Amino acid sequence: MEHAKLAALAVLVVIVLHGSTRALAIDQMPATMTLNGFERGEGEPAECDGQYHNNNEMLAALSTRWYAGGIRCQKMISIRNTQNGRTVQARVVDECDSRHGCKDNIVDTSVAVWNALGLDTNIGEVPVTWSDS
Repeated sequence: MEHAKLAALAVLVVIVLHGSTRALAIDQMPATMTLNGFERGEGEPAECDGQYHNNNEMLAALSTRWYAGGIRCQKMISIRNTQNGRTVQARVVDECDSRHGCKDNIVDTSVAVWNALGLDTNIGEVPVTWSDS
């Protein structure tokens, strides 16, 4: 009987962690947005699919805790510029690895996201909030 309870609990954990981001949904999480290049020659291929991506696409990489083992791969997130209120949608394609130098509160985005939010890429870091879409 005890083994059956443990097995049921293990199945539930797997379903929650891999079956739905709704259980871990984030809404208006404060973060720091940084600029990232997703094209060949600007780093490693994206963690989600092992591919390079065009910087003119609306793309994001999330800090390790938010990347959550890939649970948000290929999902859309909303990013809001807290300075001017503009909001855009970006697709999560990569992890900003907090075990290798990335801070734990980063939304690392393509130049297209910066442009759509009306930001100068020379700033380097800006406060934003982000949400699961």
